[in-house]
Amino acid sequence: MTGTTVCLGETMAQVAPADGQGLQYSRELRLAVAGAESTVAQYLADLGHRAAWVSRVGDDPFGRRIVAAVASRGVDVSGVRVDAEAPTGVYFKDPGPDGTRVHYYRRGSAASRMGPADADRVDLTGARLLHLTGITPALSEGCAELVRLLMERASAAGVLVSFDVNHRPALWSSPDVAAAVLRELARRADVVFVGRDEGERLWGTPTAADIHAHLAPRGTLVVKDGEVGATEFSGGASEFVPAPAVDVVEAVGAGDAFAAGHLSGLLHGWAPRERLALGHRLAGRTLRSIEDYVPADTLKES
Repeated sequence: MTGTTVCLGETMAQVAPADGQGLQYSRELRLAVAGAESTVAQYLADLGHRAAWVSRVGDDPFGRRIVAAVASRGVDVSGVRVDAEAPTGVYFKDPGPDGTRVHYYRRGSAASRMGPADADRVDLTGARLLHLTGITPALSEGCAELVRLLMERASAAGVLVSFDVNHRPALWSSPDVAAAVLRELARRADVVFVGRDEGERLWGTPTAADIHAHLAPRGTLVVKDGEVGATEFSGGASEFVPAPAVDVVEAVGAGDAFAAGHLSGLLHGWAPRERLALGHRLAGRTLRSIEDYVPADTLKES
């Protein structure tokens, strides 16, 4: 996997109303594929980078559909294990006037059964970047141990570690546990993504500067503030780039698109302003769509 960005985490089958109405009223549903880490991998592949996705799926039609879909975008899926004893996770999107609610059916899923033993399937030889999110450690203690172990191995191998806080309150046993674990993992990473609202909810830090002071990151911190913009703290300086105006259709998936755009710029060696701008550009594509992932081949950079 020389020069590859390795992304590890759960991807699920996504079920959503075909007509954009709420689940309670819609007569037709559509099936898609969605997962934070595999979405980042697909965008990076779209943008011309080598990307691999590592996970577990069930021995079922959902799992086979997911692996085929991610592979079709040029992502290396050789690190995906099929678990014959657990199902692939599923989640439902429920659009409404106040936004889209998400209902998860992932407890006991194949991916939640990942643990330290799975680290041996993650080939970091020659890799440039390891991308993880705060969703994975919330799935199980084994997943949390795997994330910590991979961070240690990546750092020892000189591989950059990217961590998107991606706080999902429903997956954690308590707010205090989530705050402590996500803070610990963010401080271990070289590149951290966090929403301003996430920071306030987790650590009582209402501004980007407050989040930076609280985390005291060892590398780069990117604080996303929705339609306002995003701030990067790196090298003792900060850079803010406002978000372009977008007619939002749905916000689900925009954070992952932003992370992928920023990481692409980082891998290209671009300046903070340029990588923040590409993050906004990819996020905007997702915000204009009901899809979590909108192919970005046309944005490919050499």
